[in-house]
Amino acid sequence: MLNLDSMRGPDALETKSASFINPQALMAIRNLELRARVVVEGFLNGMHRSPYHGFSVEFTEYRQYSPGDDPRYLDWRLYARTDRYYIKKFEDETNLRCHLLVDNSRSMSYGSLPYSKAIYANTLAATLAYFLYLQGDAIGLLTFDAQVREYLPARNRTGHLRHLMLALEKPPEGTATDLSAPLKRAAEVLRKRGLLVLITDLLAPIETLEKNLTLLTASGHEVEVFQTLDPTELNFRFEKAVLFHDIESGRDLYVDPAAARKHYLQKMETHNTAAKAICQKLGIGYSCVPTDRPMELALFDFLRERMHRGKKIKRAERA
Repeated sequence: MLNLDSMRGPDALETKSASFINPQALMAIRNLELRARVVVEGFLNGMHRSPYHGFSVEFTEYRQYSPGDDPRYLDWRLYARTDRYYIKKFEDETNLRCHLLVDNSRSMSYGSLPYSKAIYANTLAATLAYFLYLQGDAIGLLTFDAQVREYLPARNRTGHLRHLMLALEKPPEGTATDLSAPLKRAAEVLRKRGLLVLITDLLAPIETLEKNLTLLTASGHEVEVFQTLDPTELNFRFEKAVLFHDIESGRDLYVDPAAARKHYLQKMETHNTAAKAICQKLGIGYSCVPTDRPMELALFDFLRERMHRGKKIKRAERA
């Protein structure tokens, strides 16, 4: 398995991007669960081929060997002293309760690629769910637009993953992206502390974002945000004057890209920088994920954030 500390970050993986699945080819797979399986199994196979082993070099305890355990983690010195087989139990093996909060508002239906932000976001959610399910973790789902649409409690049971995939396959039908009501509802429903992964384009008023995210962190949850944006939303590479339709307000806007590009890019950068700063202030993991980015890199971001957060907690406990 991959030692994330031994790598310099996603850039180290980017250099091997040729081995990643092209997002357009991935989205051509119609079945969402199969899409997620392809990403996760390819990712895990890549880690097994890596010369680095173990997400963490430290372990918290031993447990007796059971048939099917990976023999690489047998402690042979302990066997020599006790004549019994023991496995090192690594820190990342503790069970996790995770809820995926996925934006289904109308703005997520936009896409300059053959697929929309919503399809990419749902695939990311399915990939994380499939990965965590394989780890034996409990996964739940909450989809929303201006209000909560679907809610599945965190479970790790036969058939639960399939129900979750079916819920993610529903197309976005909402209008405005108002995080206030759904995140407030999430804080009310999700009483037990766990990990909340928010997947959204964050195209909501920045003035209320900190208040909305505080609803989640104040309940003791760990929170990670994946800001999912289309490449054209980040670079505004339109050449000709075009009529834009605001799918949330219903207004039509005629825009000359040459005249609007500079102002638009400044506004977008200011918005995204502020969103990232708010997340850092609240101790929330943040990743900006363009929809043309290989899904494996988003999964890498997730695992790296989990590992770094675990080390921060450990250092705090020692202090």
